Formats: sequence, C-alpha cells, structure tokens
Amino acid sequence: MSDVSPAAPSDQSAASAGRTIVFIHGLWLTSASWQPWIDRFAALGHTGLAPEWPGMDRDLDALRAEPTADNRVGVVEVTDSYAKIVAALPEAPVLVGHSFGGLIVQLLLDRGLGAAGVAISPAPVKGVLRLPIATLRSSAPVLTKPATRHRVVGLTADQWFYAFANTVSRGESDELYARLQVPTPGRPLWQAAFANVNPKAPSKVDFGKADRAPLLILGNDADHTVPASVSREAFTRQRKSGAITAYHEFPGRPHLTASVPGWEEVADLALAWALAPRSGEI
Repeated sequence: MSDVSPAAPSDQSAASAGRTIVFIHGLWLTSASWQPWIDRFAALGHTGLAPEWPGMDRDLDALRAEPTADNRVGVVEVTDSYAKIVAALPEAPVLVGHSFGGLIVQLLLDRGLGAAGVAISPAPVKGVLRLPIATLRSSAPVLTKPATRHRVVGLTADQWFYAFANTVSRGESDELYARLQVPTPGRPLWQAAFANVNPKAPSKVDFGKADRAPLLILGNDADHTVPASVSREAFTRQRKSGAITAYHEFPGRPHLTASVPGWEEVADLALAWALAPRSGEI
C-alpha cells in the first residue's frame, strides 16, 4: 500500500545536496542504530546528526550496566531536547524518526520545526486509537510493571525477537540484540499508552495544522510493536490537516525495519521523498 511515488534517490540527493538530517531513535535503541543510514546519506553529500535521548549519552556497556536505574525522562523531556538541537541549526533539517522517534518527529513538526519529517512505524500520538493485541504483547515488559514508570527497563532476547526482529532468523535477531538493544526509560510508553484518556497528554498534536511541514509515515506489515494498521491510522488522522502527508507500507518487514536486511530500500525511499521538490503532494 502506498501513497508515495518517490523519484530516484540519487536524483533527489543531487538536486538537494548538502542537507542536514536529524535522526531520532526509539525505545530500546541508541543513536548507533542510525549509523548505516548516516554513512549512506553522507556518501550522497548529506550530514546526519543522531543525538541521544536525555540521560543516554553514554556507551552501550554503561547503559546496560544499570538495567533498572531510576529515570524520569518522558515525552516532553525528549521532545524538548531535540527541539533545542533542531532550532539551533542554521537551516531547518529533515527529521527521521523510528518508533517513539517517529512520535517525536510529529511533535517537532507540530511545533513548526523541521523542513520535512519521516516517521517510521511511529508510536501513536494522542488521537490514534487502534491498539492491536500484538502491540499489547510487545509493550508488556513495561506496562505490566508499574515501577517502570520511573525506571529504565531492558528487553530479553525473546522479547526483542518478538517485538523487533520477528522476520529474520533467531540467530540474526540475537546478533542485533547484542549489538543494538539497551535499557531505556519506561515513562514515555506509559504516557503514550494512556494518552487518549489524559486531557493534557504530552503526545498531543494538532491534526488541523495546515502549515505543518510535509510528513511521510512508513508502515511495515509484519510489525508486531506498531502494526501497519496503527501507522495507517496515524496517516489518516494527520492528512486531515491538508498539509502534505503521505504513506508507504513495506511488505514483510518488522519493527526494526531500519536495521534488518533490506534497510537500504527504506532509507532511499525516505530520503527521496523528504528531499523531493514540491508544488503539492507527490
């Protein structure tokens, strides 16, 4: 399923050389997950920035050494941290976020930041109502333990395989787990889970904001954590504003679509769309 007809990545990159792209990771990952994308885009003349979430600017071993440390970082703290970085850049960057990073992309666009945004399997903002059973299972390591509201929490290799890498072999999943997984704050997940019953939810955006920068939402039809139905609902609600909004769905790809084999296709489509000249929706 696609509402996107991107031009060839090399053509768009040449036409828009030298852009800055800010990458935003999600839960259980760090900026290291974006390094292949940064390298690929750098080869085309672009500059990639992948800031860490507040409190996560340490190496993986240090983060893993405190799997239940106190941490009260939530949606507002993460969004404010990225907003400060984006606002300080000499020109509006392209924003690319995965999972909770995709939610943050939408919040930043809602604040008037960014030249364009790409949200990959985005965690739902307030107003996205769909809650599939697979999402509940993927969220269980946090939402079944109230103490995680103010703590960091990690995933087991089994939990990672189900939630992130269910389309690759268990051996491949375990390698990705060893290389990429870190404990991360539980508070943002609690905030998103109860956003639709919280009048002051920090994940609220204005679905009527007609002057929002262009937004592309990417769904993955084998995703357990943010099933494609959730991504499609996010697209349906965001496009009501009249601002440029597009959707593309990848068949057979999991939540960790930005890192499992074939990620290059995801990266190239995201870049081509974000940098495409616009006189309206493409």
